[in-house]
Amino acid sequence: MNIKKSISIAVVGAGYWGKNLVRNYAQLGVLGAICDSNQKALASFKQDYPEVKCISNFQELLSDQGIHGVAIAAPAEMHFSLAREALLSGKDVFVEKPLSLNLPDAQVLKEVAEQNSRVLMVGHLLQYHSAFIKLKELIKQGKLGRIHYIYSNRLSFGKIRTEEDILWSFAPHDISMILSLANEAPEYVMATGGNYLHKKIADVTTTHLEFPSGLKAHVFVSWLHPFKEQMLVVVGDRNMAVFKDTVDWDNKLLLYPHNINWHNGVPVPDKKDATKVEVQQSEPLKAECAHFIDCIQTRNNPVTDAAEGINVLKILKASQDSLNSNGKKIFLKEAYQKPDTYFIHESSYVDGDVSIGTGTKIWHFSHVLKGSNVGKNCSIGQNVVIGPDATIGNGCKIQNNVSIYKGVTLEDNVFCGPSMVFTNVFNPRAHIPRMDELRPTLVKKGVTIGANATIVCGHTIGAYAFIGAGAVVIKGAPNNALMVGNPAQQIGWMCECGNRLDENLTCSHCGKVFEKKTDGLAIKGE
Repeated sequence: MNIKKSISIAVVGAGYWGKNLVRNYAQLGVLGAICDSNQKALASFKQDYPEVKCISNFQELLSDQGIHGVAIAAPAEMHFSLAREALLSGKDVFVEKPLSLNLPDAQVLKEVAEQNSRVLMVGHLLQYHSAFIKLKELIKQGKLGRIHYIYSNRLSFGKIRTEEDILWSFAPHDISMILSLANEAPEYVMATGGNYLHKKIADVTTTHLEFPSGLKAHVFVSWLHPFKEQMLVVVGDRNMAVFKDTVDWDNKLLLYPHNINWHNGVPVPDKKDATKVEVQQSEPLKAECAHFIDCIQTRNNPVTDAAEGINVLKILKASQDSLNSNGKKIFLKEAYQKPDTYFIHESSYVDGDVSIGTGTKIWHFSHVLKGSNVGKNCSIGQNVVIGPDATIGNGCKIQNNVSIYKGVTLEDNVFCGPSMVFTNVFNPRAHIPRMDELRPTLVKKGVTIGANATIVCGHTIGAYAFIGAGAVVIKGAPNNALMVGNPAQQIGWMCECGNRLDENLTCSHCGKVFEKKTDGLAIKGE
């Protein structure tokens, strides 16, 4: 492939597997930076790659406009946060498998990538193995006939992980290959396994998949096996294929032209010698890295894109649910149908007596308490507490670390910046209950409240008012007022579009003209 010299890739997490990404991107001539928290490792990389930036600060990496793509090989529990930040910063992103440790996070990454027109690729390595690519070609050409059955073994002794079990560590590669060959989604999944080294982490699992066409597949993975084996077997009615990744290149892909002959109603196997299939020798990881670079250059969709990563995660999640239910069949249509029209992240909690509007999204570690009403198309950030008995209108955006207490009402399209504060009692004491002295706060439509601002209870914030970051509002604010400082003082007027009005109460951005009223401003003539 023709790699433009202007392309620059940063590898984030240069440990056990990341060092292989470093090596390949360096060989491809596009390694621009290495980011890792291990200073000793960075010093070693600096000796090997003196022309490459070696940094420990991820935010510093994201601010580097010379970096076009980020390859993430950090621990799996960090994949979501790192990938999301990288996408939002305008970088194209490659993430080692799994894309994330849960489906909602993976779906968020897909949405963020699409909204920002970024490439998002998942590291399902064996899709780029020349033997697997050849196997797909043979199946497409009809060499194997109708496919009856696929099974895979991915077995070894170690490396044993603590942040994910064997299912999530080993099985993504095989599930990715099986879905690619099947070209359809399974109807149901069953999984069994055993935990031997850790009470909550499976060391051995077997997953069974059944597809609408009648195709069946199973995946056997273990890190407690006496020898290493990585094998994929595809059984067709014309030929059987075996892809072994742990043997020499001459034997990577074999075809067995076995037949079943029927005599007097009895099936009799007709065994044939295996035929070696010529496969181009190449390093799969280098091919995978080159594909990511090509997608950055051409803006083409990766073979293993976010949608493919999500399909693999659906099987992993269904397998985990089955594993946790002693091998119960998990039907995928039932597992992933969405009866609700809003989204609640699995780490958040919503009490029973709560109303949530269509299109609203509630993100990580948030809690909506009883009696609260949240309108349509709201975005509730991380670590937000709402209620009890709070009211939030339509189209509101509540950023991280905000609490909307009882007595607080937000009308439509209110923006609450990160870590801003509402109160609801004027003179609280820990040892004196004063909820009967609660003072209500009304925030009218279109208001913006900046980060770390404080709204003292018992007042009204007028429509389209703009409260600056860090301001402390102790007397409320009129419509369209611009409030800053501690205590907050009005220093001007703001348009509905979020821009400051001139001395004639005219917005230079949208052209609206305002006039003064008793409660602030209103559009002239209305």
